[in-house]
Amino acid sequence: MLDDLTTAVPSPTSWPAAYPQGYAVVDVETTGLARDDRIISAAVYRLDARGEVEDHWYSTVNPERDPGPVWIHGLTSEALEGAPLFQDIAEEFTTRLEGRVLVAHNAVFDWQMIAREYARAKREAPVRQRLCTIALSKELGLPLPNHKLESLAAHFGVVQQRAHHALDDARVLAEAFRPSLRAAAANGVRLPLLECRPLTEWSDRAAPRIGQQAGYGGYRPTSWRPARKRPACPYPNPGRYEAGGRLKQGMRVAFSGDTSVERDLLEDRATEAGLHVATSLSRLTSLLVTNDPDSGTSKVVKARQFGTPVVDEAAFGQLLADVEPAPEA
Repeated sequence: MLDDLTTAVPSPTSWPAAYPQGYAVVDVETTGLARDDRIISAAVYRLDARGEVEDHWYSTVNPERDPGPVWIHGLTSEALEGAPLFQDIAEEFTTRLEGRVLVAHNAVFDWQMIAREYARAKREAPVRQRLCTIALSKELGLPLPNHKLESLAAHFGVVQQRAHHALDDARVLAEAFRPSLRAAAANGVRLPLLECRPLTEWSDRAAPRIGQQAGYGGYRPTSWRPARKRPACPYPNPGRYEAGGRLKQGMRVAFSGDTSVERDLLEDRATEAGLHVATSLSRLTSLLVTNDPDSGTSKVVKARQFGTPVVDEAAFGQLLADVEPAPEA
């Protein structure tokens, strides 16, 4: 644990050359937490290489549907009626994100929501790396009681004025990120950067009817993807995938990290091919599909421990084209 981290962390004179040249601190408010939910407001604070604020931007967004938990974000249908559609702000949003590392609190949530909005608008999100401030606080060993934004803000003496308002949440995070970044640089901490893969294939589902919202609590969960009930795989598990061989019906396949094809579509294709899509990784898992085998996700770590074979998304797509049928009973 790093000692006595406070808001007074000085900017080190020697800055790590490997650190990014700029950051986009982002917060989005949404209609809910599911894959079909929409962004209703977005804010970006652009920071320079050392975390100093360059400018900020905010916009509400018309989600073209029920706004969801108004009691949390405060944005009613009436307030959003005249707001621009996402495709109307996409160009400005791109300008704010381009060439920078996306920084967010529980960044996988904000990134996936942004990637899906760009996909709906038939555009590509201009983000190649993200940094989660929860992961950074763990790297720094901050003595936080939990992983809420308010706890990180309190640690650095940042006063939150309007919780769950995108602009204020982004401001609070930017102010807390600056001393975190300086502490990381001063102590030679490797930033927990993860690759972002914009969606190249997307399929929207019907949005829930007004009043039928996906679960939305006061704080975003660590794993926010809603569970999907899939039919049980009818084939027995034939064991692990062998490099250079074919996939076999019944093999247990797990996925980790960002994929260019929407995850649900990828999982649907695996199921249709006769594979068992596993939500977790165990010694029985036949194959892990990930584009970031060096990440520290729990599935990647377990795959290393168990010796589970790993392939990337492109290789998996090729293997799906020639799956060996299960032997007849």
